Amino acid sequence: MTILRVFRAAMLSAFAACAVASPITAAADAGQLLARHEQLREQLRNSPFGRGLHIDSAEQPDQLQGDVFAVLDHPFAAVSESLKEPARWCDILILPFNTKYCHAVEGNGGPALQVRIGRKYDQPVEQAYRLEFALRKVAASNDYFETRLAAPTGPVGTRDYRIAVAAVPLDGGKRTFLQLSYAYGFGSLGRVAMQAYLSTAGADKVGFTITGRDADGKPQFINGVRGAIERNAMRYYLAIDAYLDSLAAPPDKRVEERIRRWFAATERFPRQLREMPWPTYATMKMQENERQQTLLQ
Repeated sequence: MTILRVFRAAMLSAFAACAVASPITAAADAGQLLARHEQLREQLRNSPFGRGLHIDSAEQPDQLQGDVFAVLDHPFAAVSESLKEPARWCDILILPFNTKYCHAVEGNGGPALQVRIGRKYDQPVEQAYRLEFALRKVAASNDYFETRLAAPTGPVGTRDYRIAVAAVPLDGGKRTFLQLSYAYGFGSLGRVAMQAYLSTAGADKVGFTITGRDADGKPQFINGVRGAIERNAMRYYLAIDAYLDSLAAPPDKRVEERIRRWFAATERFPRQLREMPWPTYATMKMQENERQQTLLQ
């Protein structure tokens, strides 16, 4: 295998990893997150996504971060309850196409998630990259919720993978305003791997931020590393939303329901998120859901 192929494979793994990076800029309390909601009121009302949704991303010399801000049609109590249990997080994180495995365990210092991420969707789980996320409940009150997941190391020069989710109630708790932050840090090796990925498999990929319009008035989207982190942030936001939607189904139908809902949601953005046909995805995820009930060695 050539060096380029090694870097490309590792970068696919890194960009697929379900995490968020250093240092996270999640909301510190209910007042700050409600103020952010007020600042974004017009963007949420006129969102090009057809729902109350806004995406930001940022690139710094040694880290990337993507943020999704969304108004959820789910009660705040249901959102906070669903996002505090480790096993429920695995039900969420398994939905993106190349998460091959997730299992909740008791780690050093508290709950943790053992996760395996494939370089491509059909990679055997034994060959997938291992990550362990510590899960920390930062806040859980009647007016503010925050949970963070963090993994100190990642593949090929990447580090400080983190996911932070914060939420506040809207409309007396009938709806929820949620911020999902996704980020990771990287060194020189990680930077080389990113460029290898962006010049090969990621060359035609784009994100969601509109940077301009072409001669026909069609939107032009951000690309490069910011496009990549926006795609991953969106995948995990859609996974949270699909999981919450599935709770309305009978218990024995919820796995199928969230798999169906996640795929349907990603198909609304084929240029950014389409990876495989529905039969392939559905079969694969049903098998992976069954596998995640067992602790792998």
